Amino acid sequence: MSTHTHGSTDSYGPVELLASEIFWRDHQEWLSQKGYMLRPRYRPGWTPSWKGKDKYYRRYEDAQTILVPHILDAVRKSDGELVVLKCVQQSVHPFERQISLFFSTEPYSSHPHNHCVPIYDVLDVPDEDGKFILVMPLLRAYSDPRLKSVGEAVEFFRQIFEGLQFMHQCHVAHRDCMDLNILQDPRPTFPKMYHPRVTRMTYDFRRLVTYHTRTARPTKYFFIDFGLSRRYNPKDGPPLEPPIRGGDKTVPEFKDSVAPVNPFPTDIYYLGNLIREDFLQVKTGVEFMEPLVNDMVQDDPSKRPTIDEVVQRFNSIQNSLPWWKLRSRLVDKKEDGFNRFIRNFRHRYRTFLHILAFRSALPTP
Repeated sequence: MSTHTHGSTDSYGPVELLASEIFWRDHQEWLSQKGYMLRPRYRPGWTPSWKGKDKYYRRYEDAQTILVPHILDAVRKSDGELVVLKCVQQSVHPFERQISLFFSTEPYSSHPHNHCVPIYDVLDVPDEDGKFILVMPLLRAYSDPRLKSVGEAVEFFRQIFEGLQFMHQCHVAHRDCMDLNILQDPRPTFPKMYHPRVTRMTYDFRRLVTYHTRTARPTKYFFIDFGLSRRYNPKDGPPLEPPIRGGDKTVPEFKDSVAPVNPFPTDIYYLGNLIREDFLQVKTGVEFMEPLVNDMVQDDPSKRPTIDEVVQRFNSIQNSLPWWKLRSRLVDKKEDGFNRFIRNFRHRYRTFLHILAFRSALPTP
């Protein structure tokens, strides 16, 4: 199979694939036989649709290049569902396949507290030993579009605590549960699915997408990326692992130390720091989370609450919140006066419609 580098351009943009896209082009026919169709860009004989035309090339669907070399979107041929293909090297992430499939197998897969991304299929790459592809649903960043109300934020907190509690009860430490590894199911909120590379456009690239709020169409959040995750035997006692740095580089126990640590309190830190950085530091409306988050991000891992204690304390917090607080707007601290006025007006109007429709202030799917 071809391995040479492409990427030459003409006056209107690149007319050949990037080097990181060659693997997918070379395996397109095999993937099609397995039931997954890649976008036209990756099919044999592809010719850029913008050649000889006057429009800027980025306005064409087949000009959208790959973002992460080992991850690409596809369409499942049996039903037209958009999926994500993740290519994994077994020698680099020896436990990812095992743990991913563990949570996608009964009795765990149907458990209501399971928030691990479901695995639809596992494909062993035929010409490369130790390389396989995980097939998953297409998900979207948890924060895009922005959460509109305090109730939507509270429901997000509830689900990620519930999901991590389920993982820990199954003796699995995620070890990298930072913001980029928590996604949402976009299907309830997007009536017409978006393009995976240009998420403001519909899949056919003909118009801008529209979407519903989470209060109108509740969604579910998922943990992804189990490349650093481990499952432990409780009979062996609390596990100790050498530091392994994921996407969040602020973990206190990893600073200036190589001493083995228990990965379960580190998971607690990751979620606490996510709420601290993505909500408490940049938004107003969820200050009631500060005492819990402060305990979750303590420098000493032994002083952090367990996930069971986190869930218990959070449930008490949630039950204490009045309906008007849950209905209130989640406000960006850096909002200027004009945007605040416009968003307040829109929020009041939406809230009025939600109340008329008897929609819950806590949008549980």
